[in-house]
Amino acid sequence: MSTESLSAAPQAQDDALLLGSHTLASRLIVGTGKYANYELMAEALALSGTDCITVAVRRERLVDSAGRNILDHIDVGRYVLLPNTAGCFSADDAVRVARLGREILLGLENPGADWVKLEVLGDAKTLLPDPIGTLRAAEQLVSEGFQVLCYTTDDPMTARRLKEAGATSVMPAGSPIGSGQGVLNPNNIRICLEYLKEGDPDYPVIVDAGVGTASDVTFAMELGVDGVLLNTGIAHAADPLGMARAMRA
Repeated sequence: MSTESLSAAPQAQDDALLLGSHTLASRLIVGTGKYANYELMAEALALSGTDCITVAVRRERLVDSAGRNILDHIDVGRYVLLPNTAGCFSADDAVRVARLGREILLGLENPGADWVKLEVLGDAKTLLPDPIGTLRAAEQLVSEGFQVLCYTTDDPMTARRLKEAGATSVMPAGSPIGSGQGVLNPNNIRICLEYLKEGDPDYPVIVDAGVGTASDVTFAMELGVDGVLLNTGIAHAADPLGMARAMRA
């Protein structure tokens, strides 16, 4: 399959996920970090049924302690890659890493080169986002032509400001990254949906972070979000491959 077909081919499903210029068959986006090894990661990604995976592009996250590059273990012709700025604690650093991600994916001829999952973290312990830094970075990246998917808190006003700044998608956290606590504040997610979809019902809202089980995914979708991004729920499961299958189902 060519990389062009990933984003350009018409989808058989009526419920395809539209994210900016990308059309995804699956509403599940899966992260590539935290697996015991790259071989397990590759198998879990395939079993999850996703066609979009997110990759941290800071050098210390691309290359493991043995010097192996994660990109050598990903079928870049099978997935649309979504570069992310994980590990960035300032707007300037996030913008720099986003530019790096674009260059890497252009070199791979992957259709994900035109977008980025923006993370600007405010706290190393909780990995909660810095809303001010996120907004600042989003404004800069949008001005540079990126399609920006913004990881943020579940605060509705922050979500609204990010959309006004030109974010392609707002991705409120269900709960802190890696916590596996699911959607802790469903009412905030509902208000985010109300604000973001007012007059724009097709605007994509993705729950990102804290989703630990297949039932968490179901609950998030029942709230009305358009998709779910998860990583730890699969990678740190007692049976990652079984969990990947469950997420697909």
